[in-house]
Amino acid sequence: MKKIGLGVLVLVLLVSCATRKSVAPVDTSIGQLKLLGHYDVDHNKPFMGTTIGGLSGIDYDAKNDRYFLICDDRSAINPARFYTVKLALGKSGIDSVQWLGVQSLLQANGKPYPSSKEDPAKTPDPESIRYDASKNQLVWTSEGERIVRDKETVLANPAITRMSLNGQYVDTLPLPENLHMRATEKGPRQNGVLEGMTFDNGFKTLYVNVEEPLYEDGPRADVNPNKAWIRIYQYDIKSNKNTAQYAYLLDPVAYPATPATAFKINGVPDIYAIGNNKILVMERSFSTGRLPCTVKIFEVDLSRAEDISKHVSLITSPPAKPLTKKLLLNMDSLGMHIDNVEGMCFGPTLPNGHKTLVMVADNNFQLFETTQFFLFEIIP
Repeated sequence: MKKIGLGVLVLVLLVSCATRKSVAPVDTSIGQLKLLGHYDVDHNKPFMGTTIGGLSGIDYDAKNDRYFLICDDRSAINPARFYTVKLALGKSGIDSVQWLGVQSLLQANGKPYPSSKEDPAKTPDPESIRYDASKNQLVWTSEGERIVRDKETVLANPAITRMSLNGQYVDTLPLPENLHMRATEKGPRQNGVLEGMTFDNGFKTLYVNVEEPLYEDGPRADVNPNKAWIRIYQYDIKSNKNTAQYAYLLDPVAYPATPATAFKINGVPDIYAIGNNKILVMERSFSTGRLPCTVKIFEVDLSRAEDISKHVSLITSPPAKPLTKKLLLNMDSLGMHIDNVEGMCFGPTLPNGHKTLVMVADNNFQLFETTQFFLFEIIP
């Protein structure tokens, strides 16, 4: 394991008195995100009969000072699952990660999800997890599947699923029509669907986002600006209905791929509500030939954006009032290796009253990638 600490003066305060536990995101002003430290987890660390990796979403239970981490293993290595951990803060920012438990994600029939070899139509692609403190339950998203080949077609809709803390299925939120998978080039792209999610308004509102543009909304992001619009969906939790959709413009891919025609991407792996009709949006860019990812955090204002629910296509009907965004952090500026960061949430409050933001990176179970935790101080 590697521990790296920054901001020593602030961290002396961290160990001189206990941190206060934060509550649900509400009315947080963010002027700057200051890195306090980061922690690298041993590659594919074993825990309770499972392999730790693929951590694509994180959320904090302040009352019990624990984090929930969802794993995007599609039941290929071990059954689809989530972990609970405790982060010990100290002189190194994050001194250690204590793994507390692991639970399988369970289907409505009470059984773990099958692998794609067993039943590809029922195999989930877990990406985001949020803790609902008002119900003491968890909500998680799956990207579903879209495989369209001459000899094989697999269409599995994405999902927003509520579950108990032991993984038992509770309910699934209905999806708008434009999130249904299709064999034609309409609706979500494969592996570019429900990536981020956040509660707001005292757990009365839920926002989810697609990682990449729907086919009918435009092209995938490229190295040059190309109107790559994604949608953020608003749900009313009481009715379980999708009540609004908003247009968000992706930045271009940060770096060209090598060769130029190789895989490259920029998308939104997570979002997080901070109150006052504002959310944080994480953009993560990767290009073949360059191992680090470029991760940017934006503050986004929801209050003046138009509802685009009735816009069947953002190509033929572009948004007049899209979401506006302000860059808070480009992690390239930190001067260190940034891996595949995919999740973020508030953590404990520091002794000086400032909130913290915790991020996690998904190692994709690859030897050349690293599971990382990052701790930031939120400076108003």
